[in-house]
Amino acid sequence: MTLVNMNQLMEVARKNNFAVGAYNVSNLELMRIAIEQCEADYAPAIIMIHPTELRYCKDDFISYVLTRIRDSKIPVALHLDHGDSVDSAARAIHDGFSSVMIDLSAEDWETNVSLTRETVKMAHRVGVSVEGEVGTIGQTGIHVEGHKKEGIYTTPEEAQKFVEETGVDTLAVGIGTSHGIYPSDVTPKIRIDILKDIVKAVPDTPLVLHGGSSNPDEQIAEAVKNGINKVNISSDYKHAFFEKVREILGKDDGWDPNNLFPDAITAAKQIVHHKNDLFDAVGKAKLYEGMDPWRADKI
Repeated sequence: MTLVNMNQLMEVARKNNFAVGAYNVSNLELMRIAIEQCEADYAPAIIMIHPTELRYCKDDFISYVLTRIRDSKIPVALHLDHGDSVDSAARAIHDGFSSVMIDLSAEDWETNVSLTRETVKMAHRVGVSVEGEVGTIGQTGIHVEGHKKEGIYTTPEEAQKFVEETGVDTLAVGIGTSHGIYPSDVTPKIRIDILKDIVKAVPDTPLVLHGGSSNPDEQIAEAVKNGINKVNISSDYKHAFFEKVREILGKDDGWDPNNLFPDAITAAKQIVHHKNDLFDAVGKAKLYEGMDPWRADKI
């Protein structure tokens, strides 16, 4: 098994009612954490890179990522997270991503639909799958204590119309989650009732949960049981990684990566394993055995 696109991953996940974890990476250590733990769990995986992460790690990093994915024993999609323009999606496709997201959900409806449709048309020519977003995800910032900006709930009518007008392969929906780690005075609440209505409106479209970090486990598990097939994870496992790095730096100067990173990688892997288990993805790579790898010229 090797590089696949999102359609290949989601078809199996939908039929078997589980979710695939999507992990943001921007350097060697984070990439190792995500893919090595998913391999250990024999779980399918999505490696995600945000445009800001791509600006940091540079396009050359993608060559390593693709080589590592193609050497893997599990199915893996390489996905652009929250592409902010058609050009950012084009850049990812040029780099070899098998899936892209175009997120213009904060714009007016016409702009979101028009540019998402344009991205779909471009990407589908080379077999790249596309994720869109309608409604918006809340925002908590990068700190545990911080301002929380509320998202906008997706309506079933909007979801159905958006899928019909754009042709997206997967859809990110606003059902009460937020990006980042929740402030201590905020109790997150995923609206399962809204999710169920959206599933009825777009029964053939895999749904994506953004802001999957720091939500109560029981809420995430319930969302997966009721139609979420992709869950984005960034803050939770990065927080575990850097907390351990800070702990190690507090004990010694940490000048050698061989001393600094191994324990931090182990700490973060524990979070990735927990998420894969929560998504009921552990062992599910076996369901993809025999699947053809993705090729850019094969739609």
